[in-house]
Amino acid sequence: MGGPLYDLHIHSCLSPCGDADMTPGNIAGMAKLNGLRIAALTDHNTCLNCPAFFEACRVYGVVPIAGMELTTMEEIHVVCLFATLEKAMEFDRFVAGHRMKIKNRPDIFGEQIVMDAKDDPAGCVDELLILATDLDLMQAVREVRRFGGAAFPAHIDKQANGIIGILGDFPAEPGFAAAEFHDAGNIAGYKAKYPILEGLTLLTNSDAHMLESMPLEPAVFSGLEDDDNEQTLRRKIVAILGK
Repeated sequence: MGGPLYDLHIHSCLSPCGDADMTPGNIAGMAKLNGLRIAALTDHNTCLNCPAFFEACRVYGVVPIAGMELTTMEEIHVVCLFATLEKAMEFDRFVAGHRMKIKNRPDIFGEQIVMDAKDDPAGCVDELLILATDLDLMQAVREVRRFGGAAFPAHIDKQANGIIGILGDFPAEPGFAAAEFHDAGNIAGYKAKYPILEGLTLLTNSDAHMLESMPLEPAVFSGLEDDDNEQTLRRKIVAILGK
């Protein structure tokens, strides 16, 4: 079945673990080279590079989605996507009040660089972004939905920060509509072990922190049309992946 090629989990140089070459412009350019129609920027606990990413994607003809990889109180990683940049930035301001107030050590964790529309550094975030917020899983998902977004657990086939690795099971609540796998080869085995996954939209995203980690053979988002305009694609994706 056809559909647009996507990657809905990408980190920029704003994530302390993101490579310095992961600027919004470089990500958009690599997305274009790899044939992506849709790309989401999802830095750790912030959306501050999404405005520059939107500008870069317009240049390259890639449909941008503003997002965040939120770390819950339980240390579960949740991908949060929004139908509009404005709602994402509202959510960013909300999450900023729930981050731990611990200063980043760039010499240990890496820089956290905010970029402008010209792909030049425009500032940095002082708080260490990879720490857990004070939002538990239920609260986090409820707030994403309150801001009109979609939330799904990231890389559930990984022990580190994966919902199954932390909770020991895939919970019925908060009622996820989707889940992300790091390795598509794990999907069949996980569906057999966790039947709740059978009715979900299962995604394979790169979680790229380096340009070379962006997929040369990206996945197809079934149920969408390549010729949908970008507003329609964002709206449909959030509707499919949310509740």
